[in-house]
Amino acid sequence: MSENLDYEINKELGECYLFMGDLDKAQEYYEKAASSNGVHADPYMGLATIAVQRGQLDEALDLYQRAAAVEASDKALAGIGLVRMEQNNLDEAYARFVESLAINPENHVALFGIVQTGYTLDRLEDVVPMLEKCLAVDPMKSDVRYTLAGCLVSLGQTTEAGRHLEIILEHEPGHQTARELYEQVTAV
Repeated sequence: MSENLDYEINKELGECYLFMGDLDKAQEYYEKAASSNGVHADPYMGLATIAVQRGQLDEALDLYQRAAAVEASDKALAGIGLVRMEQNNLDEAYARFVESLAINPENHVALFGIVQTGYTLDRLEDVVPMLEKCLAVDPMKSDVRYTLAGCLVSLGQTTEAGRHLEIILEHEPGHQTARELYEQVTAV
């Protein structure tokens, strides 16, 4: 069997077992994939996911960093950010989320991670443009638009927040949380 085919089969089996929740089997096949062809980030990403699910954050961080060294993907960088956030290293988490969003402005893990860290670090003004950039790619993402409205409310920009909430309600009249926030910001 060729090395590349061996890699693909082991990676696919790792993904299948991970999806089924069999972490031991998933780990076994991801490790085989990583050792058969070390030029792909996917096995390291799978192993990092397993480590996170097992609560092994230091190992997960190492694996995400190995994946990022092979290919600096938005997912690997967002994974590093999540681990750093869990380890309460918020400055580094924020920086990795920024890097992730520079690659893919629609990475929801990085978007919501940057909102959390940005709020804690009092950097919401820096977060707003990243949410807007995601909406520029897909203006119909109501979860991102709602998050943006919440950030704007926190920054005291209630008129702008109301405008975003109106857009959500125009397309999703039954969006209850958007309606409640809209009523709050327009009652001011």
